[in-house]
Amino acid sequence: MTDYSRLIDAETWAFIERTNSFYAVDAVDHSVAEQRRTYDRMAEAFHAAYPEDVTAETSALQAGGHAIPLRRYHRRNPDGAAVVVYFHGGGFVVGGLESHDDVCAEICAHTGFDVVSVDYRLLPEHPHPAAFDDCLAAFRHVAAEGVEGVPVVLCGDSAGGNLAAAVSAVTRDDARPPVAQVLIYPGLGGNIDAGSYLTHAEAPLLRRDELVYYEKTRSGGRDLSRDVTSKPLADTDFSRLPPTAIFSAECDPLCDDGRDYRDRLVAAGVPAIWEVDAGLVHGWLRARHSVARARAGFARILAAIDRLGHGGTPG
Repeated sequence: MTDYSRLIDAETWAFIERTNSFYAVDAVDHSVAEQRRTYDRMAEAFHAAYPEDVTAETSALQAGGHAIPLRRYHRRNPDGAAVVVYFHGGGFVVGGLESHDDVCAEICAHTGFDVVSVDYRLLPEHPHPAAFDDCLAAFRHVAAEGVEGVPVVLCGDSAGGNLAAAVSAVTRDDARPPVAQVLIYPGLGGNIDAGSYLTHAEAPLLRRDELVYYEKTRSGGRDLSRDVTSKPLADTDFSRLPPTAIFSAECDPLCDDGRDYRDRLVAAGVPAIWEVDAGLVHGWLRARHSVARARAGFARILAAIDRLGHGGTPG
């Protein structure tokens, strides 16, 4: 059994305890609506104020007969070298524009790039591939509307990292594919019966049984094991994918997905790095202002987005 008292420091434990304080013991049995209300309350409590030079505007993209809400962040003195399209985490069940609002604002402030956050449709009301379809439509919309030659960097955390990798796989031969992707503790469809899925099956803030629940909800009884839009690691061709920076948390059942994806990219000749943040847990982005390890990890993420947006290497 993994000794988290040794791996996790006091600051991170305080973050874990604060996060858990929003969830009742029987939260796993709550309705989806109640899960979303709880998640939203938790995200609101951690929300940081915008950097003073960043503004945001919310709009909607009409695609496939429905509206996809988008929020675009802009810095007063922008760096127009790139645009970031951000897909939020939340297990495909919770989250939205508000849950990752401050993260997107800070990415914009640091890089000077406009950031477009995508409020894709959620499970279980909208079965797979609804979320993927929305993210694909949003990426292609941003790529098409941009100034000629301005690259698009895909970025996402957790479920959003999965969606970013899936969009990269499908659009690699587009006239304007993503120029890079930055994936933050992504779930990419790895072997749930091996490696970190077992070593960290009882990790704080994300357990293996929760991942099984999310997977069952997403599949709806269908076999998605070879569906690249659901499991990017199921791809049989990793060539022509964009340069990639992956940031995993050590104490996270999804940790090995980042390593395995990096290995497939490198074997296919794609520049890619994988970094593991020691002692951190899934969802640590919300700890970036209270935990030194998370602050340092977020700084590396910002540097990677900035570097890749300017045509540099992942690391």
